[in-house]
Amino acid sequence: MQKTADVAIIGGGISGLSIAFQLAEAGVKNIAIIEKNFLGSGATGRCGAGIRMQWGTELNCLLSKYSCEFFEQAHEIFHNDIDIEFKQGGYLIGAGTDQELEQFKQNVKLQNDLGIESVFLSPEEAGEILPHLDISRIKAATFCHRDGHLNPFRTVEAYAEACKSLGVSIYEYTEVREILRDSDKLTGVRTDKGDIAAPVVVNAAGGYSGLIADMASVDLPVYSRRHQIMVTEPVEAMQDPMFMGFSLNIYIQQVPHGSFIMGGSDDSEPTDLRLTSSWHFLEEMSKTCTRLMPRLGRLKVVRQWAGLYNMTADAQPIYDEAPELPGFYHAAGFSGHGFMLAPVTGHVIAKKILEEEPDIDVSCLNVSRFKDGGLLPTESSVV
Repeated sequence: MQKTADVAIIGGGISGLSIAFQLAEAGVKNIAIIEKNFLGSGATGRCGAGIRMQWGTELNCLLSKYSCEFFEQAHEIFHNDIDIEFKQGGYLIGAGTDQELEQFKQNVKLQNDLGIESVFLSPEEAGEILPHLDISRIKAATFCHRDGHLNPFRTVEAYAEACKSLGVSIYEYTEVREILRDSDKLTGVRTDKGDIAAPVVVNAAGGYSGLIADMASVDLPVYSRRHQIMVTEPVEAMQDPMFMGFSLNIYIQQVPHGSFIMGGSDDSEPTDLRLTSSWHFLEEMSKTCTRLMPRLGRLKVVRQWAGLYNMTADAQPIYDEAPELPGFYHAAGFSGHGFMLAPVTGHVIAKKILEEEPDIDVSCLNVSRFKDGGLLPTESSVV
């Protein structure tokens, strides 16, 4: 293991890889990624990997638009032959209440003003896009044809190969045990394989980012909640778009090999970092799915798994340098949206480290907002 680094990044998921890639692209030479397991073994490899630009606030629209456009050009950007399998079948978002219906009209106007090609649909028009949807369950819908989903493992592989080609060092199965500091000065990280002296450390540890912040004795107001997903047997292609409903509490997509992947939120889920699966989720998710899409009731469930949503009080991420420890950066609190925001996460954190202005103003995504009463508007966007 190397003894020094200009930047040490804790976490080998898609956020950590994206940050390393952007720094290396900008000319930073001595970058180390430290991952306690294998690359993508945390939330990245356990997520639904959906990519959408349909949001209800300008900032979220801009962040996701940046990332979607990056993924569209990933092959040219990475300069490798790895297919990330970006299937742009669109996102069909169903409104389950009258309040959502009105909100979706405003959302589409905002999105269109920002160059996002979304449309507002009647239930009947939604049914034309997704024929096996029971349209009596929705009031309206929105659709953007450029939204879609990726293969998270292939995307991690593409990022990793691009990082390696730029000279980034990646240490898998290496656990950070301590953040090294001399009083108020950051000096590096201690791992189970040795120390790395570094003036800059990035906390991109996903569900474990709170534990890393504790090691550094800095405040990071996040918590991690279990999020479960289940998957069916593969069948012939019958659904192009990802379907999602906030009040309906579901997202469901058919992946290229034919299986349906689906999940939903539950505020009663444990926050103790467990990754087990529950019968309750299996039962409730099956009920929700078959109410909306009765035809899928004939499919067999083949497995389920869990990952961690790293949550903040306003369900918005934290992009910031720790006020208590200069050189220690947070890329955390994505609240279930870390995968789709990864490209912009890399861009923003790299710019902050290089003391340059990012393309999007993210100054409001600071860690101090939780103490200063500056919480951002919470969208109905966590499913």
